[in-house]
Amino acid sequence: MARMVLNETSYFGAGCRSELAGELARRGMKKAFVVSDKDLVKFGVAKKVTDVLDGAGVAYALFDDVKANPTIANVQAGLAAFRAFAPDVIIAVGGGSVIDTAKAVAVIAANPEFADVKSLEGTADTKNRCFPLVAFATTSGTAAEVTINYVITDEEAGRKLVCVDPNDIPMIAFNDAEMLASMPKGLTAATGMDALTHAIEAYITPGATPISDIMTWNSIKFIADNLEKAVKDGSDAAAREGMAYGSYVAGMAFSNVGLGIVHSMAHPLGARYDIAHGVANALLLPFVMEYNKPAARKKFGDIARAMGVDVKGMSEEEAADAAIEAVRKLSKAIGIPQRLSEIGIKEEQLGQLAEDAFIDPCTGGNPRKTSVAEILEIYKKAL
Repeated sequence: MARMVLNETSYFGAGCRSELAGELARRGMKKAFVVSDKDLVKFGVAKKVTDVLDGAGVAYALFDDVKANPTIANVQAGLAAFRAFAPDVIIAVGGGSVIDTAKAVAVIAANPEFADVKSLEGTADTKNRCFPLVAFATTSGTAAEVTINYVITDEEAGRKLVCVDPNDIPMIAFNDAEMLASMPKGLTAATGMDALTHAIEAYITPGATPISDIMTWNSIKFIADNLEKAVKDGSDAAAREGMAYGSYVAGMAFSNVGLGIVHSMAHPLGARYDIAHGVANALLLPFVMEYNKPAARKKFGDIARAMGVDVKGMSEEEAADAAIEAVRKLSKAIGIPQRLSEIGIKEEQLGQLAEDAFIDPCTGGNPRKTSVAEILEIYKKAL
């Protein structure tokens, strides 16, 4: 049996945010709690949405106390502000950190017994659909606007809480290319490689289905065709839109079929050392692909084709190697660090990281069964 959980409605294309007014009016929503972050407010990105609210006469309160790798404290502060304002819809304007925070607030608002946040880890048995939630993506990578996943950092324990809950998916998702154009090169590169990691891991996971394979293969192609262009020229509207589609389609897939140990290994890097999630994924992806190659050779050849490699005349092994090399080549071309040592990780830290990664919920979706010792070896190769 296969299941797909998706948004009720999704919008794409430059200027599509204007449709928000009609969507809220149809639902009788007149009071919005807007979740964003300080940079998106400072640089006028959040204003692109609040301007629509102003034009529609929708009252709103803005909560921007969200950090990268959002914490339990961020969620609880957001929940307190939400309750004080008493809105009838939550609108998230941001990347994964903002949307994940908004998801946690929306879930707890409808299921107050989970107010400690920690109890949401894994597949929490929430009874109610989350409070009405609309998500505007400002990056092309996390796909948080279309997934049933969110990740919150437990600072006290030094680990990430990976939460998977069909009740958290946003009601409406917007991917407006005009809201992506202001992304700096580094963020475009990191989030784009995050999207590629989603697509590749969902393509090779044992839970993949014929439907998800169509999504992930095409997502890989969208990203391979557009990411370098989007990094080099942020004003390239076609590349930005291509990345928005690639990210969203990957999210449709991985949200429903799962991920693997690239994410398992990236999560503790973010939780313990505050390494940006996209950078951690991008750096680890080719090393994990090498590890997983024996379990996914044929699909690696498909990945190579999606990335524009001419595999005619290659053996299955050669095509698989070409896929890994194509990922490395793209990563280098857009300025992603290639070694953990480049981002400040030391060998003595790897043992704890491996233990954390092994118990991460994403580990079960890896195509090759693994162990703490084998994960540690991958970290060492990436050092």
